[in-house]
Amino acid sequence: MKEKLTLMIPGPTPVPERVLHAISKHPIGHRSPEFQEIVEKTTILLKWLHQTTSDVLTITGSGTAAMEAGIINTLSKGDRVICGENGKFGQRWVKIAKTYGLDVITVKANWGEPLNPKKFQQILKNDPTIRAVIITHSETSTGVINNLEEISTYVKAHNNAIMIADCVTSIGACNVPMDKWGIDVIASGSQKGFMIPPGLSFVAMSEKAWEANKRSDLPRFYLDLNAYKKAVDKHSNPFTPSINLYFGLQEAMTMMKEEGLDSIFRRHEKHKNAIQTSMKSIGLDLFAQQGFGSPSITSIIPKNIDAEEIRKSVKNDFDILLAGGQDHLKGNIFRIGHLGFINDRDILTVIAAIETTLDKLGVASKPIGTGIETASKILNAIN
Repeated sequence: MKEKLTLMIPGPTPVPERVLHAISKHPIGHRSPEFQEIVEKTTILLKWLHQTTSDVLTITGSGTAAMEAGIINTLSKGDRVICGENGKFGQRWVKIAKTYGLDVITVKANWGEPLNPKKFQQILKNDPTIRAVIITHSETSTGVINNLEEISTYVKAHNNAIMIADCVTSIGACNVPMDKWGIDVIASGSQKGFMIPPGLSFVAMSEKAWEANKRSDLPRFYLDLNAYKKAVDKHSNPFTPSINLYFGLQEAMTMMKEEGLDSIFRRHEKHKNAIQTSMKSIGLDLFAQQGFGSPSITSIIPKNIDAEEIRKSVKNDFDILLAGGQDHLKGNIFRIGHLGFINDRDILTVIAAIETTLDKLGVASKPIGTGIETASKILNAIN
């Protein structure tokens, strides 16, 4: 039976029935009191999720729109910035920064390895002219989580720099306390931990980021966050937003509030551990360096077979979609997304499908059921 697709990729992620029903409602006027009430409620919930008292602004656009908005609303042409690059989306930060004429210092790590916080500390100590440090928290292309908390402490100690973070696959999956860590700009997107379809992005701005905004001279119109700030203060939006996605956002955020932040973070950590431990138990290697696996994505290195063959077989036989490797990693790894609206059943199902597929393709090194047994012990453990 087809048309029973299960998304186990790092985005888009599965959408709950409650959210789908909300999205399916008839649109309303985006200048109406009813829509203003939705904007007010979702803004409060977004601040709760980001653990901040600062502004969280909603843009109709992808996560990249939020990333670009974070740069062009806080920096000026020629500003010296540090960009962390250890994957596809770190590379994107570098491209955006250079597109707008920023003077980019790149701190690199091999794909699969975390960024070294001490390298950021050293550059910041030696260069008082740095205006921003820009990194990806959870690197979607590799399944690596970078140490945003430590890097942020070095940025806070610097007089001029602000901390800008791509938290597209970390917000809603792991603890990102914006105010506590001193993050100045957080960019994220709706199709990840938020559990709604693509189309909305979010930019959280600290007071320090707004101060930087006053001197910023980069061109902007649709992504001018001053317009969004002025509008959100009146529970509105400066342009025509995706009204039905706002319906979904309100329902998804309500579900998250019902579950609670601590519970959400524990669930994602449990699922990460179940996936990683089970994959190792069946003889597969993890691509991310030990101890730096993201709670949202696990990248797997298969042995004696092209990763794309595994993905194709899992899709054809079980209608489960896994993500492939990007750029030079294509065919070398496959990625399992386990963020957002994912439960224990989804975890066990994808493990069983991978085990069965390896056996079918003649590359299994362990009996079928080894991974399920390993994962079950983790999933059944009392928190």
